[in-house]
Amino acid sequence: QVQLVESGGGLVQAGGSLRLSCAASRSIFMFNIMGWYRQAPGKQRELVARITISGTTNYADSVKGRFTISRDNAKNTVALQMNSLKPEDTAVYYCNKYPSAEYNYWGQGTQVTVSS
Repeated sequence: QVQLVESGGGLVQAGGSLRLSCAASRSIFMFNIMGWYRQAPGKQRELVARITISGTTNYADSVKGRFTISRDNAKNTVALQMNSLKPEDTAVYYCNKYPSAEYNYWGQGTQVTVSS
């Protein structure tokens, strides 16, 4: 069964931190680069960070130095530690394999709202 379940979002003040978690079905997690994406109101979904099976990471310039992606291959989970949050980080955050297209299966996402 294909499944992606994101959690950990919430409302936080600018400068604060949140840790997002994602539980993925093995069929999605195995052998795949995993990524965290986000979609702000009125904008297209964008890739925030990705991580290979061996742990090599890559970040969007807008979050570099503030966000950290990690994965647990034994538990099929991927996490996103977000520090120094800014109002422009407000979005619904999703995890999925990388690359993923809009027609791929997506979970429900988790809302992150950063107040100024």
